[in-house]
Amino acid sequence: MSPFGFTPSEDSDENAPDFAALFALIQSQLQSQFGEQLPDDLQKNIEAEFAKLGINPVGFLNPFQSAVTGQSLPQDVARDIAKKFVGAQEIQLIGTTDLAVMREAMEIADLWLNEATVFPANSNEKNIYSRADWVDATMKGWQLTVEPLAAGLAEAMSAIIDQQELPEGAPSMSAVAGLLRTFIGTLIATQLGQCIGGLANSVTGAHDVGLPLIEPARPALLPQNIAQWSADIGVEGSEVRIFHALREGAVARLFDNNPWLIVYMRNAITDYGKGVRIDIQQIQRQAEEAIDSGAIDPNDPETFTIALNQGLFTPDESPAQRDALTKLETALALIDGWADDVTTLAAANRLPSLNALRETLRRRRATSSPAQQLFSSLLGLEVSPRMSREASAFWSQLRELRDVATRDQIWSGILPTHEELTDVSGYLRSVEVPDDLSGLGE
Repeated sequence: MSPFGFTPSEDSDENAPDFAALFALIQSQLQSQFGEQLPDDLQKNIEAEFAKLGINPVGFLNPFQSAVTGQSLPQDVARDIAKKFVGAQEIQLIGTTDLAVMREAMEIADLWLNEATVFPANSNEKNIYSRADWVDATMKGWQLTVEPLAAGLAEAMSAIIDQQELPEGAPSMSAVAGLLRTFIGTLIATQLGQCIGGLANSVTGAHDVGLPLIEPARPALLPQNIAQWSADIGVEGSEVRIFHALREGAVARLFDNNPWLIVYMRNAITDYGKGVRIDIQQIQRQAEEAIDSGAIDPNDPETFTIALNQGLFTPDESPAQRDALTKLETALALIDGWADDVTTLAAANRLPSLNALRETLRRRRATSSPAQQLFSSLLGLEVSPRMSREASAFWSQLRELRDVATRDQIWSGILPTHEELTDVSGYLRSVEVPDDLSGLGE
């Protein structure tokens, strides 16, 4: 069972968003789009509809926000919350020195990567981001990645409403379904914004999460976070910069030369979202228990948000959903492991602190992996550090058995399953076409 709603991070209490401020922000955005009169009318309508259901609407985000944007997942909400998280931390401006040393590291990385992978750099574009820049640059990618989940949850909520009979005097089914759909979308956007904001304070590049967040894929580095890396582990800054430039450039090349992989990963999330089904009887039992215990107050909408964030309501996870998560988890591990092997090959005998840098990265991913933070929150998925290590060993062994070209050609064929990561020879036998095909028809 994975949580309906999302499990908060350890510091969720201190980093909880200011819902009152967010509500005011959304209301001001609507006013800027439609003028002063319509938002007031919308607010009155929504308050009346909730009142018919016996719910005090004060504290809910404007449920018409998603309807205005046409999105199941309101991107502006996610962006605003992410920016709020970034703004709460120390901000360092990007200076001319930062630009010079980062670009130098990326140029060196390009030369070394040419020897370590067959995938070319299809552009000379190199980006240097502040934390806020990273939020803006990747927001569209986050939207495309997570929107299917919001849509799936919204459809599940609509299916529930369609099965219910509302009391006399209550709003229409479509009105109630619309309220719940947009509330769920805003809830997901809120959680996503928290995650993005937290990641912005630690990621070192545009592809540190292992997801295709920028199209076309181009390498990017964050000087502030990379400098913090160097300070934390006591390694020369130039080595740290080149190390992260190598990993960033490798993943950018991977996505840019294998567009099917982008579709593959997003389809896995879409398949999961389509499979969302909610057991209304189970939720009713949980809700009744929560109300009886005081965990939910029907007159305090924020208690609903807290309950959802704590994973109070749990849907059944179907076999198809578990398969989708397995595909996604394996793909993330393969991407991370491939980047590690490419970086190791490119930097061998060139970066004295390579092993220390790799170990630091592994240790940090084991405790606070960006991918784990995201998918644990949204899907209940945890990308095992062990699987990432197995994937790295898989690519390394495959390269040693064959060559770099054979290793990279795997991305245009059949990806290994989780079980095949520990049996490189068996995997190669399963995907190779025999020289003599004469006996196939016998």
